[in-house]
Amino acid sequence: MTESDSYLLHPIGVVESTLHRREDAPRQGDEGAPEAWLQLAPQFMEALDGIKQGAEIVVLTWLHLGDRGCLKVHPRNDALAPPTGVFATRSPDRPNPIGLHRVTVLEIDPLRGLRVQPLEALDGTPVIDIKPVWKD
Repeated sequence: MTESDSYLLHPIGVVESTLHRREDAPRQGDEGAPEAWLQLAPQFMEALDGIKQGAEIVVLTWLHLGDRGCLKVHPRNDALAPPTGVFATRSPDRPNPIGLHRVTVLEIDPLRGLRVQPLEALDGTPVIDIKPVWKD
């Protein structure tokens, strides 16, 4: 693999949220994140078949405002914490800013997509995939 290798991602939708600025978003969903809509493109609505209200799902997003050149951060923006490699953190700043969000489905709208909670992603964040949570 070389640095010039690239792969295309095609968003399946976009997050519709009351969160508009990074500084307004909680670090993690369980730290007070609001509900939000996963507004899916019409051609992907059929792929929701099998998802039920109340289900837990994993939403993968493209954290489009992340700094892709960032390799170390102060965890949780704590200046007193030593700089740590981004692969050891949940920072949105990373070479491939993929967000991973475990949420609960509140509503399924066949024309709009999924209303979920809690979701700390910002309004306008591209959704790149949805997966079920497997229960043991």
